[in-house]
Amino acid sequence: MQVELSDLERKALLTRLLGGKLPDQQGRFGPFGGRYAPETLMPALERLEAGVKQYLADPKFIAELGRELDTWVGRPTPLTHARGLSARWGAEVYLKREDMAHTGAHKINNALGQALLARKFGAKQVIAETGAGQHGVATAAACARVGIPCVVYMGAVDIERQAPNVDRMAQLGAKVVAVESGDRTLRAAIDEAFRNWVADPEGSYYLLGSAVGPHPYPYLVRELQTVIGHEARKQMAAMTGGLPDVAFACIGGGSNAIGLFHPFLADEKVQLVGVEAGGRGTGLGENSATLATGTPGVLHGCYSMLLHDEHGQVQETHSVSAGLDYPGVGPEHALLKTIGRVTYTSATDQEALAALQECCAAEGVLPALESAHALAGAKAWAQENPAKRMLIGLSGRGDKDMPTLSKLA
Repeated sequence: MQVELSDLERKALLTRLLGGKLPDQQGRFGPFGGRYAPETLMPALERLEAGVKQYLADPKFIAELGRELDTWVGRPTPLTHARGLSARWGAEVYLKREDMAHTGAHKINNALGQALLARKFGAKQVIAETGAGQHGVATAAACARVGIPCVVYMGAVDIERQAPNVDRMAQLGAKVVAVESGDRTLRAAIDEAFRNWVADPEGSYYLLGSAVGPHPYPYLVRELQTVIGHEARKQMAAMTGGLPDVAFACIGGGSNAIGLFHPFLADEKVQLVGVEAGGRGTGLGENSATLATGTPGVLHGCYSMLLHDEHGQVQETHSVSAGLDYPGVGPEHALLKTIGRVTYTSATDQEALAALQECCAAEGVLPALESAHALAGAKAWAQENPAKRMLIGLSGRGDKDMPTLSKLA
């Protein structure tokens, strides 16, 4: 079953989104989103919602976050004109370099903001989940910065393929808990983190890493990640005299993509393209392309698009990239696809690996395997749309992927 909307309904939802009316009071982005959680977590989620409204409107909190982003994270991150890729693709290519942020990816923007919120709430510990390990590293670093203990849940499969990040988390003082249940990847890690939070919803703060989960997390993560798009918009105008014709970002849960896309949503002439993990095939269990092949359902606290079978059982997924290996997607992305404002495509494992190698050779930049999917999608688009100005979100660096890349060499 797909969500069907009329043209009038789609236009109305985009207008409400651009006007700051979504999510609504029930935490919904049109038909998607909401808050589906155990009763024991409702008070914690309501406190979080009230705190988000208070502190994201508090000039002192925003000023503190801004100072930390500038002086500790290293923002603004650069916008790089990719001359080598531009020559190869026949387009003007620009890379928004989140790989240059502290800890090596966009995840630190959200982790820092939520760690500061956790301190405001008086949390005794922070709980987090991670797939590729970048959110875990970012959370460990942010918690060390604000002085709160941190526990990170990580699937056993991801621990094996992201060993460098596991070591980094430990060095930063986090306790890393291997999850052996379920598919032993990101989905299982989120399940386990939720169980821990249910056990102590008052003393623990759950620092969710992507734009998924029960309200207000999709909104909160988006607001903390839009620093990417706001910076990129100003940088493109300063460097080129205008906006990009098209912007690309990889998408698993969707925090990096929504952070880049949201500040461009009102710019009708800027096309937006999210690139999912096409994995090794089109069947269930062969990919992580939720928006391309999924259907609506509830997972991890919100109603969105999921990869599940005809019986409603959520399926295991596959991607060479641990950070995209997730059977759901953020509700705002589900809305943006439904109303047609963002186009979602996919790149296979092999296409992503080829794009990673080309970026290394042409630009001297080793992107994360997640980011390589955006590069692959952008290259395919350029072949059909030459001589265009392209913005690509480089969500992170590829150091963490060296064990995987070495096995595939």
